[in-house]
Amino acid sequence: MNTPVVTELFFPSPTVSAFALGPLTIRFYALAILAGIVAGVWLTARRLRFRGGSTAQTLDIVAWAVPFGIVGGRLYHVITDNQLYFGPGKDPWGAVRIWEGGLGIWGAVALGLVGAWIGARRAGVPFTAFVDAAAPGLLIAQGLGRWGNWFNNELYGAPTDLPWKLQIHNMNQATGQAVTGPGGAPEVLGYFQPTFLYESLWCLGAASLLMFLDRRYKLGAGSVFALYVVLYTAGRFVFELMRSDPANTILGLRVNTWVSGLLFLAGIALFQALRSRSRSEVGTRSPDPRTDPAEPIQRTNT
Repeated sequence: MNTPVVTELFFPSPTVSAFALGPLTIRFYALAILAGIVAGVWLTARRLRFRGGSTAQTLDIVAWAVPFGIVGGRLYHVITDNQLYFGPGKDPWGAVRIWEGGLGIWGAVALGLVGAWIGARRAGVPFTAFVDAAAPGLLIAQGLGRWGNWFNNELYGAPTDLPWKLQIHNMNQATGQAVTGPGGAPEVLGYFQPTFLYESLWCLGAASLLMFLDRRYKLGAGSVFALYVVLYTAGRFVFELMRSDPANTILGLRVNTWVSGLLFLAGIALFQALRSRSRSEVGTRSPDPRTDPAEPIQRTNT
């Protein structure tokens, strides 16, 4: 009689995070970020057209917002996790090697908003119209970008025996390969909560909810972005409590846990202050029944 083979269930992680293309090394982390940006820009352009804007205006603003956001995200990461790059035995040049991972969303959003404000002024688009149009796309970009952390075998939670536990390898980020053991097999560090996956799914679900609420209730100028802050930080607060990777703490809580909680409260206050305003718009135009919502846009000066 044959003994049945019991297969352990787990969510696998890649053993390769990069590949060579001629003289170039392509990082999957960078590709995930790029995929998120492309999807987010596409949705933002579509939503800005609903508000009377154009795809060209979206691209003009994004050309300012994205570089500012990447720089801001890296600065936040390096400042809040400076021990990774500075100190005895550390490599300070690692602070500029963004392709190895490490973007702080709070810095990316903060400096990205500065870039968006500059771009919106140059493009003749009200700032609130752009950020309200961009909010769901930003969530989608974050959700897709989290898969870069999957390729890097990072951002995981506590050890677990759940069927969807995440297998984590010992990765050499410099080579983009998993470290191999004596037998040539990739080294497995253990099985953990897939917090990157939880956050990715939360972002995609929150984007759908945000678009539904905006369509259903015609949220006031600026309040769509405020609600983005509320939805994202609510999930991020929980996921930060679950994570087990090293991080700086204040009074026993991770820095990002504190930031998430404070921004959640600020987002609620901002939403309450803005939700009764008129809907954010770029200008008057005749709606296209093939692509536009049923109601036409009439206001021009929000």
